Amino acid sequence: MDKRIFPQPIESIVYPDAYSRRSFTDAAEAVAELKALYERNTAFLRDAFEKLAAGGPVARYRAFYPEIGVQISTYTQVDSRLAYGHVAAPGYYSTTVTRPDLFESYLTEQVKLIMRNHGVPVTIGESETPIPLHFAFREDSYVEAGAAERIERPLRDLFDVPALNDPDAGIAKGLFEPMPGEPMPLAPFTAQRIDYSLHRLAHYTATSPQHFQNYVLFTNYQFYIDEFCVMARETMARGGDGYTAFVEPGNVITRAGDTKPSEGASPARLPQMPAYHLVRPGHGGITMVNIGVGPSNAKTITDHIAVLRPHAWLMLGHCAGLRNSQALGDYVLAHAYVREDHVLDDDLPVWVPLPALAEIQVALQEAVAEVTGLSGYDLKRIMRTGTVATIDNRNWELRDMGGPVQRLSQSRAIALDMESATIAANGFRFRVPYGTLLCVSDKPLHGELKLPGMATEFYKRQVAQHLRIGLLAVEKLAQMPPERLHSRKLRSFSETAFQ
Repeated sequence: MDKRIFPQPIESIVYPDAYSRRSFTDAAEAVAELKALYERNTAFLRDAFEKLAAGGPVARYRAFYPEIGVQISTYTQVDSRLAYGHVAAPGYYSTTVTRPDLFESYLTEQVKLIMRNHGVPVTIGESETPIPLHFAFREDSYVEAGAAERIERPLRDLFDVPALNDPDAGIAKGLFEPMPGEPMPLAPFTAQRIDYSLHRLAHYTATSPQHFQNYVLFTNYQFYIDEFCVMARETMARGGDGYTAFVEPGNVITRAGDTKPSEGASPARLPQMPAYHLVRPGHGGITMVNIGVGPSNAKTITDHIAVLRPHAWLMLGHCAGLRNSQALGDYVLAHAYVREDHVLDDDLPVWVPLPALAEIQVALQEAVAEVTGLSGYDLKRIMRTGTVATIDNRNWELRDMGGPVQRLSQSRAIALDMESATIAANGFRFRVPYGTLLCVSDKPLHGELKLPGMATEFYKRQVAQHLRIGLLAVEKLAQMPPERLHSRKLRSFSETAFQ
């Protein structure tokens, strides 16, 4: 006879006090209500956990994410130039919300656009999506290791836990089909998906999501990060030049006017993809991430940064030049991509084209011209515009070259790397404006590799110039209104109102 003791099921569920849905005609007031409701419900779960850990009565505790909704009763003619801020047809639209403190400016702007373009109020209430206990704790919370061990029941018996599958993934893919009577989505990401990514960002980059800026640079070499850090520290020492702080892994913060950090502690070892942030008010500064080598890293980090809804992300890194006419140190501005990275094949079919975005391309080309002093036809001496191929095999040149070289030639590719097409594809997939400017560091098809000693000098010279170009391009993009930068090219037939 089985003598194991099976705990009795918990039949009662304890909720916070009932919340009555409320209507708002002021965006700031609506977001303030979201913040208050979110804090109330997450505090309820934290308090319940502490009571159970202290030996309190056993029960199941549940609280729900806040929800923002809007009823559109008529078809509305809006400015056809706008990529977001409106819906296409009448109906009820809603989205769950997390961390409204972090997304306050974003939410306020999106709600304001809905009110302006449709002339309707929004409602704030509780959703039907429970908040997992793990996501109820603040970023700076410390949960004693033995606290959960003092609770005799498994946590999933007492609280909701994260659901690792994403039933709402079709929203971001543009494939969402609502069931009869189900609301249409108002935003591309739901609260639990965002919470998951916020936790992953802190893990992978060793910086808090609150420090991420709206303009993101990705690189595949630490040399770029080293140069960025030198530049950022010099900027802080000069007084900031419009930037207010520089944040490094471990949330180490150097403020404008200072020469040393004033808070935070460097981690014992760098995380997988360390992030560095040159902060401006309103998240208007620059985040730079060393994603390392490979399309898997590129997909992972962009999967998570996308929930922050940045205004643009750009790839700055090294590549293999595929044309004999290229020289080491030349630049490649990607206008198209060959996707042989494969990590996004199940999410975005390879037959989907990734269009070049005019605003990004112009900013990058103008930045190259200004930094190098070349323009017009002379610019072609050091920069080529064309197709970049991204591959998942770092040692591709060691294989039989017949197949790969033939495909590269047929595609008219001019450069090859391991990250750019992945970053562009996820930008397209998540409606984040994207671009790529690479620097030719070798030409394996033509037997031109850097000799010992050449590499060090090459990196010193080219990395500094390449980074200045990237930073100047970002400054140009930051001067554009977001509604101009977010391209209609990235929107599907049925889109969410929130950017």
